[in-house]
Amino acid sequence: MATATAPPVMVERLPRSRSLSPLSWDRVMPILMIAPSVVLIAIFVYGFIGRTAYTSLTAWRGVVPDYTFVGLRNYERLFQTEKFQADIVNTIHFTAFFLAGCLILGLGAAVLLDQKLRGSIIFQNIFMFPLAISFIVTGTVWRWIFNPNYGLNVLFHNLHLDFLQSGWLTSPSSALNSLTIAAVWQMSGFCMAMFLAGLRGIPEELREAARVDGASEFQAFRYVVFPLLRPITLSAVIILGHISLKIFDLVFVMTFGGPGYATDMPGLNMFITTFRQDLFARGAAIATVLLLMVAVLIVPYLIWNLRGETER
Repeated sequence: MATATAPPVMVERLPRSRSLSPLSWDRVMPILMIAPSVVLIAIFVYGFIGRTAYTSLTAWRGVVPDYTFVGLRNYERLFQTEKFQADIVNTIHFTAFFLAGCLILGLGAAVLLDQKLRGSIIFQNIFMFPLAISFIVTGTVWRWIFNPNYGLNVLFHNLHLDFLQSGWLTSPSSALNSLTIAAVWQMSGFCMAMFLAGLRGIPEELREAARVDGASEFQAFRYVVFPLLRPITLSAVIILGHISLKIFDLVFVMTFGGPGYATDMPGLNMFITTFRQDLFARGAAIATVLLLMVAVLIVPYLIWNLRGETER
């Protein structure tokens, strides 16, 4: 008896869903998350940098914008002014002594704290305290201390150390050094924290191996410990260097660039030129020069750091 076969069932193919696969979402979601930040940075950082650089090439003088293109005329006049020449010299002097003071005091304090002596925690907190305040507060306090009518001069007189008295901020020969002392007082604790973290991260076995080989404590530090601190030293130089190049608030509070041009800095010069004299194009030129000075310091470090990560 023949059996009837059922007709074939036609299965309708459903259209493929156009939704993204989980793998695609894993790639798209990070882009969507960082896209707003990238757009904002592109507009409000790099866009404004480009606008400032373009303004420095115009003839904008006064409140009303004037975008007449004049080329590098503002830069030529800027570098011909005695004030800006003094700014460059002051910046180099301040940066050199500021970096040296912070690195030496910070490393010395870190080495002492690494010995874990009694009371080291209290000293560490005291040394770190200046980092909790701003340069405005630091400038105000040290301006009182360096006042020639009281402060250090009175203390030296009472201790019969009159030869240590100075005009401090009122003398052109000592004003910039006084400014450097205040800056070192605030930022040396930062170097101490960085060096202390580096010292605590060095295995004790390396020092013990150096001692077993007959090295003294100084030789062990010089040939074993200090080479391992070079990346931290470089990072500290980069961070402190760009702070010194852009210094403004400390100078504004303590000296306002005086006496004469003894403590004037490019940041303060830019503020006065732009917002006090309404020379917006020249102020933009000073800002562009500051950007290039910072870039010369930071860009090589970024390239070196990128090569190190690539080699790893």
